[in-house]
Amino acid sequence: MTSNFLSIEKVWIVSPLRNLRILVVEDEGLVAMLAEDMLTDLGCEVRASAASVMQAMRAIKAATFDLALLDVNLRGESVFPVAEALEQLGVPFVFATGYGTQGVREDLRDHPVVSKPFGPDQLKQALMLALEPAV
Repeated sequence: MTSNFLSIEKVWIVSPLRNLRILVVEDEGLVAMLAEDMLTDLGCEVRASAASVMQAMRAIKAATFDLALLDVNLRGESVFPVAEALEQLGVPFVFATGYGTQGVREDLRDHPVVSKPFGPDQLKQALMLALEPAV
């Protein structure tokens, strides 16, 4: 007696975000947690989270990142020194701000901006844009 088995193969769609090592720079704890959850749901690995420029700079020196999410205003402190350090290392990043592109320093406006509050779809779109090679 022979049995016929239906073979079902699982097809995994591999996201370009899967396993990317992410630095999150956000001073609001709840916003940081929500962003980290969204990033994890997108398949990313949140390697470090920082609430100040000093903490972010220490994280950059201590670990390797593939991508970063940067809140523009950290309790009145500008995140732009972190953006400059990431640029020098060739690490792409996305700005998160409630001020839109106007909240970003003019020479850094070629980097993607996600407006707060944002959802997973907006975050994913901005991250994918940041990963696109410069033309």
